[in-house]
Amino acid sequence: MADKQKTLKKEIKLSGVGLHTGEVVNLTICPAAEKHGYRFQRVDLENEPIVKADPDNVVSTARGTTLEQNGAKVYTTEHVLAALYAMQVDNVLIQLDGPEVPIMDGSSFPFVQAIKEVGLEEQNADREYLELDENIKWEDVEKGIEFLAIPDSEYRITVMVDYNSPVLGTQHASMYKISDFEQEISRCRTFVFLRELEYLAKNDLIKGGDLDNAIVMVERDNIQQEELDRLAKLLGKEDLSIQVDGIGTLNNTKLHFENEPARHKLLDIVGDLALLGKPIKGHILAARPGHGGNVQFAKLLKEHFKQQLKKGKVFDLTSEPVYDTIAIEKMLPHRYPFLLVDKIMEVTDDSIIGVKNITMNEPQFTGHFPGNPIFPGVLQVEAMAQVGGIFALDKVEDPHLYSTYFMKIDSTKFKAMVRPGDTVVFELKLLSPIRRGLVNMSGVAYVDGKPVMESEMLAQVVKDKTE
Repeated sequence: MADKQKTLKKEIKLSGVGLHTGEVVNLTICPAAEKHGYRFQRVDLENEPIVKADPDNVVSTARGTTLEQNGAKVYTTEHVLAALYAMQVDNVLIQLDGPEVPIMDGSSFPFVQAIKEVGLEEQNADREYLELDENIKWEDVEKGIEFLAIPDSEYRITVMVDYNSPVLGTQHASMYKISDFEQEISRCRTFVFLRELEYLAKNDLIKGGDLDNAIVMVERDNIQQEELDRLAKLLGKEDLSIQVDGIGTLNNTKLHFENEPARHKLLDIVGDLALLGKPIKGHILAARPGHGGNVQFAKLLKEHFKQQLKKGKVFDLTSEPVYDTIAIEKMLPHRYPFLLVDKIMEVTDDSIIGVKNITMNEPQFTGHFPGNPIFPGVLQVEAMAQVGGIFALDKVEDPHLYSTYFMKIDSTKFKAMVRPGDTVVFELKLLSPIRRGLVNMSGVAYVDGKPVMESEMLAQVVKDKTE
């Protein structure tokens, strides 16, 4: 059954401080039209420029993912994008009156909560999945970063982090399906080592950092209070009470999970790969990931999917058909020249693939654009309808006693001309379960793997004969 794109039922409004800029920012996540994707808008700047969430718009990965387009920058985009992506929100406009997405508590959880509170609205367009057709590998040998994506029916992620640290050691985290994100990943907060704080502060990277929005990992137990006071002053947090009790975390911050740092790295991968703009079907394995590696891998995947699209969708038309023309004639009442399906290659619980070979000797070419033979669009729709009819009749006993009558045809689009010599492959999928004999399907017609027509159809299966 085809999944539909979704947006928010109403706006989300949140406020908070930016982790790196330290500026208070008001953020509004607005519903958006189908196929809009994720876009940020700097409403505080002249002309309110829009920045598209896209790997090619990443200009920095220093402790966060920064996007820039149309003269505007947006810092630390990964946590809000992870929440939207994991909650299966496809289309939103994210408005900010400052340069950085609020860090909130350092996780995606506040955004997830807000999304759940307003709810989702289903849209008309189908979700367009990025489906892997082969293994994709990327690595940075110098930094020890490795990524591997393999085909899978779900979106899965497996992460390994290794910082050669006595407090972290080697950690692993997994997300077996995207619906696990809310409970298993979204609450996991960003983290930093105490030894990194001075460098980050001197490079203006954590002006909004606080023990309420980040976990500070402590790797040694001989830290003097003078050192902590100096760090607090450097961070502009002189009034912050900092305590260390051996190796662990500052102020004994309690972790949500023993492997919370690894789970947060997984959260960052979800947010950075959300820049691709479409849901993924594949298993991502990552070793020692960070924002830089995440974005480089996102760019590699983007290029792969572009090449995949150029090649077109691949159908195996050499295998034995489920139904040939003789079997089809036993199901459908149509006959030449109005039988427009040559064979059925596949039938599943919610989909069907049928084939029509276009030949020059068909009668419509005598009078339809003589000298410029084009297979009529109305006959493409009829051929698709016949494939849908076979799907409906495949679900009943004694199909020769039934007929399918189409009640509605909707959202039909013609994308390219179909000519003699073409082989048209029709792929139809159920939009909703069959009830009371009503069959609602969406279909796409392909020639050489490229879409030439698409439509949605509603039909009713009626028993109109007896033995």
